[in-house]
Amino acid sequence: MAVAVRLALAADLSSVQGVEDAADQLFAELMDVSTWGSGPTGEERAAEPGFLLVAADADGVVGFAHVLDLDGHTHLEQIAVLPERTRQGIGSVLLEEACRYAAEQGAREVTLRTFADVPWNAPFYARHGFVVLAPEPAWMAPLQEAEERVGLPRQGTRVAMVRHL
Repeated sequence: MAVAVRLALAADLSSVQGVEDAADQLFAELMDVSTWGSGPTGEERAAEPGFLLVAADADGVVGFAHVLDLDGHTHLEQIAVLPERTRQGIGSVLLEEACRYAAEQGAREVTLRTFADVPWNAPFYARHGFVVLAPEPAWMAPLQEAEERVGLPRQGTRVAMVRHL
């Protein structure tokens, strides 16, 4: 079934957290996700500076991309796709649309933080033009600290990546 990617509407926001929570379960084969808890609600994401895209079909929201504006830095905070809809190109379309929209808003690059060795993380982003960003810029320190608070570095190597637009 075909999906359309667009800016999230108020009616989409109630689906966002469920998509993320379901997508997070894909990591359970590789790491302990029992302490992760639920992701932010769609309303919480929409309230942050930046933008929220959804991929939707006739049945509703099947994925989303959340891009933050962090003091002038365009940062891809999250992409999530329902597990039953993975490997259909939805994540790729969300990523490309997020980068396109960011460029339209004047961004010169998009950054992200991800797991280095999870196939649908850093290797996926590398196939889409992202490269490892080292050393990491000082403005990413709060992101690293947030990851440490929830234990992400204990689950695997984390890297920062950038794509120039």
